[in-house]
Amino acid sequence: MPRLADHRRATMGRHARALCLLLSVCAIPLFAFTRLAHAEPSTVRVALVQAASDAPFFIAEKKGYFAQEDIRVDFLILRDMIASLGTGQLDVGGTSTSAGLFNAVARGIDIKIVSDKGSTPLGYDYQPILVRKDLVTSGKVKGFEDLNGLNIAAFNKGSASMSTLNEALTKVRLKLSDVNVVYMPFPQHVLALQNRAVDASITTEPSATEAISSGAAVRLSAADIYPDHQLAVVLYSGDFVKKNPEVARKFMRAYIRGARDYNDALKDGKLAGPRADEVIAILTQYTAIKNPEIFRKMTPNGVDPNGRLNMASLRKDLQFYRDQGLIVGTVSVEQAVDNSFVEAAVKDLGSYVRMSK
Repeated sequence: MPRLADHRRATMGRHARALCLLLSVCAIPLFAFTRLAHAEPSTVRVALVQAASDAPFFIAEKKGYFAQEDIRVDFLILRDMIASLGTGQLDVGGTSTSAGLFNAVARGIDIKIVSDKGSTPLGYDYQPILVRKDLVTSGKVKGFEDLNGLNIAAFNKGSASMSTLNEALTKVRLKLSDVNVVYMPFPQHVLALQNRAVDASITTEPSATEAISSGAAVRLSAADIYPDHQLAVVLYSGDFVKKNPEVARKFMRAYIRGARDYNDALKDGKLAGPRADEVIAILTQYTAIKNPEIFRKMTPNGVDPNGRLNMASLRKDLQFYRDQGLIVGTVSVEQAVDNSFVEAAVKDLGSYVRMSK
């Protein structure tokens, strides 16, 4: 009997050791899976230019849409981001279209326009032409035809805003050469109008509302100058697309959700829709404008709730840049655009349904 008991104890001991070994081996992939499930979020470096059309990025960040995609966003303000996107120092950029962007693509720099960021559907002309109030009060300026010979502030020579100015002048049979354009960043336009350093400005929000609220300027015309103008876009660097395609798709899903919330804040050419209070609170937190009344007064930009680009507008502006002698080499809009990310996002998210109340 003692020998049988000893044999059983020895057998049970061997079985126990074998079971422990098996469990320890099985625990390796389980532990690895646990670590994978709790991996650090992917960091995406995003450059913006401090424009009103940055809103969908900030909404997506504040409401946790990026976090839900396991993305941590590093925002930075950078006026000229093309070079940094081309070298892969940045992943995403939000800026206006420009001759410089198309020239970069023509030179083989790997950058793609992937989504709408700011456009001008009817009633949402967020890039107006302003004129000093004293010039209007005196009767010197009554319409676009009176811009002849005046000093006009603009962003830069090859920007999309110059195409807008060209449209306004063309309507009254004037040319860009008939005005004196002074280039400076948008926020400086307000001070230049207040100091009478310029007579007029082709600017953007919220600078436009700041200039008007200060009494320095008025809108030259309430009519839309260039309807559905594709002014601002989202850019992806080639490295981001190639090395992190899944993160790029996730980023776009989060961005489109932010754009849809932004659309729910729009009504009758103002931030007056069902989500207006929420969106304005986010903008006052993330931008330099801390007075919510500025956002309530301003004319906001449009942005497609599905992120889709106005290809016809991009082609029109590219031709404008060519006509101005600003394009070096051969390039097409199709070379510069990659629609696959917005299409994948819309497929995942479904059709946009506007919030009713």
